[in-house]
Amino acid sequence: MTMKSDKPEPEERIDPYLWDGSGQPDSEVEKLEALLSPFRYDPSARAIPRVENPAARVRRVRLFPAFAYVAGVAAIVVALVVMFVRGRQTAPASGPGWVVSDVRGTLRLGKTTVSAGKLSSHLGVGQVLETGAQSQARLTAEQTGEIDVDPNTRLRLGNDTKRIALDHGVIHAFIWSPPGQFVVDTPSGITVDLGCAYTLQVDDSGGGVVRTSMGWVGFKLKGHESFIPAGAVAAIKPNSGPGTPYFEDASAKFRSALASFDFEDNTPEQRARALGTVLVEARTRDALTLWHLLLVYTRLARFVPPPSGVTEEGILGLDSAMLDRWWNELGFDDIAVWRRWERAWGGTGGVK
Repeated sequence: MTMKSDKPEPEERIDPYLWDGSGQPDSEVEKLEALLSPFRYDPSARAIPRVENPAARVRRVRLFPAFAYVAGVAAIVVALVVMFVRGRQTAPASGPGWVVSDVRGTLRLGKTTVSAGKLSSHLGVGQVLETGAQSQARLTAEQTGEIDVDPNTRLRLGNDTKRIALDHGVIHAFIWSPPGQFVVDTPSGITVDLGCAYTLQVDDSGGGVVRTSMGWVGFKLKGHESFIPAGAVAAIKPNSGPGTPYFEDASAKFRSALASFDFEDNTPEQRARALGTVLVEARTRDALTLWHLLLVYTRLARFVPPPSGVTEEGILGLDSAMLDRWWNELGFDDIAVWRRWERAWGGTGGVK
């Protein structure tokens, strides 16, 4: 029968010195060893001779509880030291920020190089984290969420721990703080978590893509805003902000025409043709896209009838109350969450 080894698996990350004496000992462990060295077992020591004197035998029996007590205390001290050492290895530095863990490869954290194998580091306010071509990491903030950072990514934490700037690269965010609190600044605008999980990609030009996998995301540049629910995606570009959100299972003609309508410097006739293609190719599911276009009231109304009191004149006149009421009819959650965010964050700048 094969005996199962009691040695822990490598992922438990116990200090090898505490297990088999290899590696560099921790200074606290060295102090403890020196303190307990008088009690070290010596196999070469002579055996205690048999004592026939009954009185001596009684004294020896009475001494056993004392030695057992000392040994027990020593074991507790050793356990506490192990817990202390492991805790010091895993605990992040103090102060506001994000824990950096699960590092693969080598990355830059402020002025420090962090390599795989280190259990955790700390991204503090004002610091920059930059991964290389072969490196990844995970950021965790207990009250906010988790962010997986892909290779070739550079991000910065501002003075607020719930506001990050993504200069370039890819992050995958899973946020559990209340909607509207966590914000990512990009060269193309502001990404606002509204209770969701999403991927944000920014290329070297500052453009990129927002792809939502759960909940929904708001994206804003000045007065231009988009709402991107689960399963939808929106392109982003500097100076233009977010493109019109769409579902990726839309037809290739729909997606191509929408990109042309959003970002290409076309003549009015070309834009009209692109819009016409979008309308022809639209499905009921694409009401999301038509709501953002605003120019196609009749077509959108066929898929999602406007609620009572919402008129074509009001929609084309960008009446905010009517737009919000109609958005809520689309079934992508209540837009009041976004409006609360705008009141709270609308006057603030990005990460400096």
